[in-house]
Amino acid sequence: MAEDQKRCAELEQVVAIAAAAGDRILEVYERDFQVDSKADGSPLTEADTAANHLIVERLATMVPRRPLLSEEEKLVEYSERAGWHRFWLVDPLDGTREFTRRNGEFTVNIALIEDGRPLLGVVYVPVSGITYLACHGVGAFKQDADGTRRRIQVRHYDGGRATVVASRSHPGAELDGFLTRLRAREGEYETTSLGSSLKICLVAEGSADIYPRLGPTSEWDTAAAQCVLEVAGGRLTDLEGRTLSYNKESLLNPWFLASGGGSYDWTSIMSGGD
Repeated sequence: MAEDQKRCAELEQVVAIAAAAGDRILEVYERDFQVDSKADGSPLTEADTAANHLIVERLATMVPRRPLLSEEEKLVEYSERAGWHRFWLVDPLDGTREFTRRNGEFTVNIALIEDGRPLLGVVYVPVSGITYLACHGVGAFKQDADGTRRRIQVRHYDGGRATVVASRSHPGAELDGFLTRLRAREGEYETTSLGSSLKICLVAEGSADIYPRLGPTSEWDTAAAQCVLEVAGGRLTDLEGRTLSYNKESLLNPWFLASGGGSYDWTSIMSGGD
């Protein structure tokens, strides 16, 4: 319990760092900016870089000082990070495609990982000023731009009409197949499309039942929101029901299902079983 309290004492500092990074992002968002491409073809803007610099600098001032892995930093070889017990995992601007489209659906993601598990997570939405935050031992919360904070929890689903969250930028045939099987099993469903880690947060706050991500993501895309979801009572698992873990040799996530509470077996939708 004492260790939880010590760890969660850092939560408010991380909330402030994420908000400050969001301010840096908005400085770029509100004017013309250039969009470059990374080696993998994904977009990169000066907002990604500015937010990353701020987060890296401020996390480095926290005590104890921990290693950091960020999408926008030089990749740390597995031979070095394999020995990391606790470290920061950061996506300074999750949803760069949404940023370039100016639809507001992008976030700042900061997570504290311990032995492969996200124990503290902050997801900040710069355009709305909303923060999703959680720490094991304290709870999961949604904070409005005015600072009002309320505890959040997932809703339970045991069958019937479901609300499904879909990726705005990465739909595909696999998702279509999932929805077809869901309709055959449970009848009509509702869908909503969003960008970035907001999709996982929508499940965490009880506004949706399931987010199937049937495409590539990296560890920094999901860690902070996974913490929020788990503390709120939900699960983020691979298609065989295994909880996602972090600091793997490959930083790519498997396809996953972010789900709320209840007894429903979402993995059976993927297999087509009963």
